[in-house]
Amino acid sequence: MGAEMALPPHDIMRLTIANDRERLFNDDSLWLCLTCETCSARCPNDVDPARVIDALRELAAGEGAEHAPRNIRAFHESFLEQIRSTGRLSEVGLIMQYKLRSGALLQDVAVAPAMLRRGKLPLRPQRIAGVGEVKALMAACERERGARAAPAAGGAAAPGAGATGGHHNGEDAR
Repeated sequence: MGAEMALPPHDIMRLTIANDRERLFNDDSLWLCLTCETCSARCPNDVDPARVIDALRELAAGEGAEHAPRNIRAFHESFLEQIRSTGRLSEVGLIMQYKLRSGALLQDVAVAPAMLRRGKLPLRPQRIAGVGEVKALMAACERERGARAAPAAGGAAAPGAGATGGHHNGEDAR
């Protein structure tokens, strides 16, 4: 995906070091990264650009949803809403919410009948036994995000400061 990005990983790293939030957060490159971690595996300086990009996305989203392209933001919000409501992913619910949020109502509509016939799109979401626990976990994440956003509102932190990206395995961000 690096070829599709206006800012390749090494440029993102340079802009992060330079604290050029404006350029970083207003470029789609952060959102085009697939987090395949190829850049991290190949980094000659033993840095983890994929983790930095993940943390930058979190910071950009925390500053305002306008940083993410509409279709990416729509997918992200729809995905999380499905997890919040059923405890797992409901493909039909995800598609419906994504289409409404993104405005791409008729995109891919021609493939839906074939997918339904093959049983690829179950109409009713499967519920899990621990849906209440998932909802509590999602609420705790929202509270934590709000707590982190409150001090950040008083002053801008450097990119990567205090962010762990999407890697919640107890390691410190590098």
